[in-house]
Amino acid sequence: MTTSDTHRAIDAVWRIESAKLIAGLTRIVRDVGLAEDLAQDALLAALERWPESGVPDNPGAWLMATAKHRAIDTFRRTERIERKHEELGHELESRRELAVADMDAALDDDIGDDLLRLVFMSCHPVLPREARTALTLRLLGGLTTDEIARAFLVPEPTIAQRIVRAKRTLSERKVPFEVPRGTELDARLSSVLEVIYLVFNEGYTATAGDDLVRPALCEDALRLGRILGELAPEEPEVHGLVALMEIQASRLRARTGPTGKAILLLDQDRGRWDQILIRRGLSALERAEKLRGANGPYALQAAIVACHARARTAAETDWRRIASLYDALAAVTPSPIVELNRAIAVAMAFGPGEGLKILDTLTREPALKGYHLLPAARADLFEKLGRFDEARTEFERAASMTRNARERELLLERSRAHAGDSPPH
Repeated sequence: MTTSDTHRAIDAVWRIESAKLIAGLTRIVRDVGLAEDLAQDALLAALERWPESGVPDNPGAWLMATAKHRAIDTFRRTERIERKHEELGHELESRRELAVADMDAALDDDIGDDLLRLVFMSCHPVLPREARTALTLRLLGGLTTDEIARAFLVPEPTIAQRIVRAKRTLSERKVPFEVPRGTELDARLSSVLEVIYLVFNEGYTATAGDDLVRPALCEDALRLGRILGELAPEEPEVHGLVALMEIQASRLRARTGPTGKAILLLDQDRGRWDQILIRRGLSALERAEKLRGANGPYALQAAIVACHARARTAAETDWRRIASLYDALAAVTPSPIVELNRAIAVAMAFGPGEGLKILDTLTREPALKGYHLLPAARADLFEKLGRFDEARTEFERAASMTRNARERELLLERSRAHAGDSPPH
């Protein structure tokens, strides 16, 4: 194996093992920043040794053992212990003795519990949403700061600062490394699911840039969602979110043409939809429903996209069913975005005029003031009603609002289609 082959193998191992490594170390040292430093030390050791010695049979165990020894060395440094004693007194002394004496036993515990604890710590509400997202991708997704920065079109120093501040905040606020219980669990789980879906959505329709989709982000979110589904098998909304992402991801290949041009849902070649992902999504939705979670926000959204997945052609889509599901979603989680999507479903089920009535009530909604999909939706309904001059104006307005080049290209193209449709004056 060449050095480059070894480095590729190390990258793959790190992407797979890093979350488990950091989770196990966090439980021992009780500091996620220190745990990541120890894990990075182990990675550097692998980069130094494996090109000569070869990749070990159990690379994850090798990394954990190396990090464990670094952790023990850290605990034994007199200066660090004395400094921590000043901050934490006898609590740290007992923790140090326990950590050094029982290190092997601790690492042999169920790593799944540690991963679940790390998920909840990374997505703790004490952190701003942007920090939660960056930290989750770093610690659980195994992405570098450069990869996160490129994914979100943000300067790398900005991402690095978010991660550093997030780890500092978790330490200063003494956020416990634990899975919340009782009434706190629902709110905390909601924060976790929000972060994962935010990552997925940024991949599914990029906020800005030249590409409509960024499949790698969708894959990272799906991987995190699937892991969470295994770690929390009795939580219906986890399976609802996984179902939603699986079915949406099934359409990724069909959402753009050969040149990257955006293709609307009803115009997509359904033969390009990934049937394996659809089956996985429908299975996850069924699991959520069996856990009595059919009316959860993510399960309802999954049921909506399942209607599209089950329709062999666009004409066979059950829009009345979709409209009723949006009614249920609006009752559970009312929001201007849900109402906008409900309007589109109502228009498809009962006529564009009915949908436009709902959209017109949203034009005064402050939360949608700069949201390009509102004028885009109104333009589409104006077009269906034959009001082409108004459609062109709204398409142009939507194009001026979006920061995504592919969306802007599509909106301007639809606007130009009505360039000669203005009635004579």
